[in-house]
Amino acid sequence: MTSSAGYADGGTGGLGDGDPPVPPLRKQPSRIASGMRRLASKVSAAVPEMRGLKRTHSGTQSGLRGLRFLDKTSAGKDGWKSVEKRFDEMNTEGRLQRENFAKCIGMADSNEFASEVFVALARRTHINPDDGVTKEQLKQFWEEMTDQNFDSRLRIFFDMCDKNGDGKLTEDEVKEVIVLSASANKLAKLKKHAATYASLIMEELDPDHRGYIEVHLALFACLSRSSILTEDRKQIWQLETLLRGMVTASAPPEKMNMASASLARTMVPSSHRSPLQRRINKAVDFVHENWKRIWVLSLWGVLCIALFVFKFIQYRRRAVFEVMGYCVCIAKGAAETLKLNMALILLPVCRNTLTRLRSTALSKVVPFDDNINFHKVIALAIAIGSATHTLAHVLCDFPRLVACPKDKFMEKLGPFFNYVQPTWPTLLASIPGWTGILLILIMSFSFTLATHSFRRSVVKLPSPLHHLAGFNAFWYAHHLLVIAYVLLVMHSYFIFLTKQWYKRTTWMYLAVPVVFYASERSIRKIREQSYRVSIIKAAIYPGNVLSLYMTKPPGFKYKSGMYMFVKCPDVSPFEWHPFSITSAPGDDYLSVHIRTLGDWTSELRNLFGKACEAEVTSKKATLARLETTVVAHGLAEDTRFPKVFIDGPYGAPAQNYRKYDILLLIGLGIGATPFISILKDLLNNIKSNEEMHDAELGCSLKTNGPGRAYFYWVTREQGSFEWFKGVMNDVAESDRDDVIEMHNYLTSVYEEGDARSALIAMVQSLQHAKNGVDIVSGSKIRTHFARPNWRKVFSDLANAHKNSRIGVFYCGSPTLTKTLRDLSIEFSSTTTTRFHFHKENF
Repeated sequence: MTSSAGYADGGTGGLGDGDPPVPPLRKQPSRIASGMRRLASKVSAAVPEMRGLKRTHSGTQSGLRGLRFLDKTSAGKDGWKSVEKRFDEMNTEGRLQRENFAKCIGMADSNEFASEVFVALARRTHINPDDGVTKEQLKQFWEEMTDQNFDSRLRIFFDMCDKNGDGKLTEDEVKEVIVLSASANKLAKLKKHAATYASLIMEELDPDHRGYIEVHLALFACLSRSSILTEDRKQIWQLETLLRGMVTASAPPEKMNMASASLARTMVPSSHRSPLQRRINKAVDFVHENWKRIWVLSLWGVLCIALFVFKFIQYRRRAVFEVMGYCVCIAKGAAETLKLNMALILLPVCRNTLTRLRSTALSKVVPFDDNINFHKVIALAIAIGSATHTLAHVLCDFPRLVACPKDKFMEKLGPFFNYVQPTWPTLLASIPGWTGILLILIMSFSFTLATHSFRRSVVKLPSPLHHLAGFNAFWYAHHLLVIAYVLLVMHSYFIFLTKQWYKRTTWMYLAVPVVFYASERSIRKIREQSYRVSIIKAAIYPGNVLSLYMTKPPGFKYKSGMYMFVKCPDVSPFEWHPFSITSAPGDDYLSVHIRTLGDWTSELRNLFGKACEAEVTSKKATLARLETTVVAHGLAEDTRFPKVFIDGPYGAPAQNYRKYDILLLIGLGIGATPFISILKDLLNNIKSNEEMHDAELGCSLKTNGPGRAYFYWVTREQGSFEWFKGVMNDVAESDRDDVIEMHNYLTSVYEEGDARSALIAMVQSLQHAKNGVDIVSGSKIRTHFARPNWRKVFSDLANAHKNSRIGVFYCGSPTLTKTLRDLSIEFSSTTTTRFHFHKENF
């Protein structure tokens, strides 16, 4: 494994033991560290000690704020020409005063920080700030502020910290910079241990224990290689590389790897460069990637059109056409498609059936992974069909029926209405009338609450309507559709224009799907009683994540990547919610990790939180590493925890990971859960193969499954790394053949400028080089302060695994789906590597 993790989880069944302790600063060989110490010693010896006034702590804060200001300035608000024009308007006797500096450079909203930068730059160039600056001096200031060179920006940063110009930073000031940087980047744990890491920096950069760091001298050494002895250039280069790496690692993705992107463009075959060829290739790639979806949707579309045309022609030839015209043909055509779609919409949510079909040959031609998407497409077709049917009747058919001359009505339609011409009230009061109205109301209500804005609580409603947004509202509203199916059968059975029962065909469409769906719900009820589970452990992690570890019931067989439904009667006796299984098939327990996102999950978290608090007070909290260790059934003490029921397992795209040569697993936040089970399964296989290898006295064994797995976990919160630290620890200890490569990305550090995290990156580099532990995650995985450059990730994999099939599995926000799918298609068409993209849906 290339990267792995460090510490076990803390807290027995509870709220945790707090932050893990910072590892002792063990003395281990580190070329970077030793080089920095030797460099600091040589530079200090070469330059006389500088004496200055007593330092204040406000300088470091100004420096950090100033970096944000510099980032805004260099972002390109105004060019020098605009600045020069404003100087000509604002100067007094050819000089720009300090109070006008911010407005002159186009940053009037940051006057305080602009003034700090002005003073720092003036002090460096030995200019009295109170005298103002000339145009030439202002241009020099502007060039320094907009210089993207890291050395220049870091120099300005320390100039702002070093208000008295003595060129020194004490340990307390280093600690303050770390605290301020940690606060700005939302790194609570780093802030807590700032003193420890400040000592680490002083140990490396103040080897003579003088109590301060000669910052400017170190930077001068970096910038003046020629003045340093040849044997020390390597150490100087290492220091400069370290400093530059702080910014490079956290640079925005679009600004990184420009050379790589340029090289990639030159490697594109010429056949792909002409507009026509690109369109053809794109069309071919699209068909190749989506042929399963295309044939299913095409077949469905043809069926809908055929039924509409069939019914349209049928009513075009009937006597009713002479009264209502084409409106009745349209209404009846739309109704026929409704019958089909109201039947089909149940099939994608028959999860037990689909789970079994995933393991058959049908999975090669049917896109079972798109069941929820197909469900949504059919729902859209139902909405269109319902609107068309209703509008055609209300706006056209009913007015013509009511206004039809009595003689014509009796001749053409009399037998269908018992020879009584209807009126508006009688039409609406009839069984087809009031059932149709109720159908429209229920469907409109259910479909609205099922939209993304309502289901994900994006829309904010005033009290008490706020209960209509969220998963609970969606869940209950969807169950109203049971009534809708009853009303649909009634509506179609008592229609006016058909007398023979066998021509009232709605029940024929619905019979088989309804039986399937009813059977599925019955199976859930049976499983609720047969799959009895007891909670072994529960823990609440930072970020409001509840982890539940429970006994594994007999007969509960699943694959990594699958999910199951969980019900807690103490929260709701009816609601079932789906969660990815985070335990591996080889474990003798089940586990899920639940993020608090709605009413149900919030209440569940509160219930288990109370139980966890009681457990913590009863005995010392020592949460076992259940993620990767075998749990004895005798540990179950479910009496103190709320009762839960499970239903499943159900199939998901990730369960097919074994059919690929290489895995690329991408999780955003809690979206890492389905892949944790896969990593555990791979880890169990590694351990099993090692045992068999030992038993066979050195004979190598061929593993069954992917040869390598790359796991990218992107999260906004530092505390998220606590969720699966036990898994990462075990991977670090057991994966000696580098089968699993893990990458953690923390995005919360990004506000406006990357340079503000410079000192954090320095501490991270020193700590990792010294102890092999990351200061952010507390593990051996190096945390990156950036979002991954996905193009580079795909490019590296394509180059490293030529002629391989790579399964790309993603779980997280829909915003990244298109990017990953497009990259999979692009690199599959331009390289010999085949990327197969899968998005988790349940």
